[in-house]
Amino acid sequence: MRVIAGSARGIRLSAPAGMQTRPTADRVREALFSIIQSRFELNGVRVLDICAGSGALGIEALSRGAASCCFIEQERRAMACLKTNLSAARCVERASLLETDAVKGLGLLAKRGSRFDMVFFDPPYASGLYATVPELLSSQGLVAAGGLLVAECSARDILPEQAGSFVKLDRRVYGDTALELYLQEAE
Repeated sequence: MRVIAGSARGIRLSAPAGMQTRPTADRVREALFSIIQSRFELNGVRVLDICAGSGALGIEALSRGAASCCFIEQERRAMACLKTNLSAARCVERASLLETDAVKGLGLLAKRGSRFDMVFFDPPYASGLYATVPELLSSQGLVAAGGLLVAECSARDILPEQAGSFVKLDRRVYGDTALELYLQEAE
């Protein structure tokens, strides 16, 4: 696994050892960022990476010009791996880390008045978070109008056309992985 493009291009990223994580494959990340950059500007955006695991998605965004990324990850070994990857990609100063579950993390960010332009969401497939997280992002005003939510799920699952105040823009399937892209409706 490596950073595909940008300032950290070619840097190898590690995956958490001994865990059942599914780091987003290089080819899927490359395709995702190609889609994103054809529709959205990455320079200067504020990114949120929920259920971050190795941090590959958020690190890729930082490498390509995102201003900052907040990573939410509850597993200690994954968080240790994420810290190592941020250091290797020289992105530590633009990253913030919350070692907690997704729901608590979003509550903390809402209390701080945080707001993001782009959200990556890749939970364990059977977590039951696919309905909860978009609703929380919407109800707590965590995503700016016109912001993007990217949910990674099993190709066997099809997420709803609307999730909270997000409307589905696109769905792409890569082997066993599906990427569902949503746009935050105007406020």
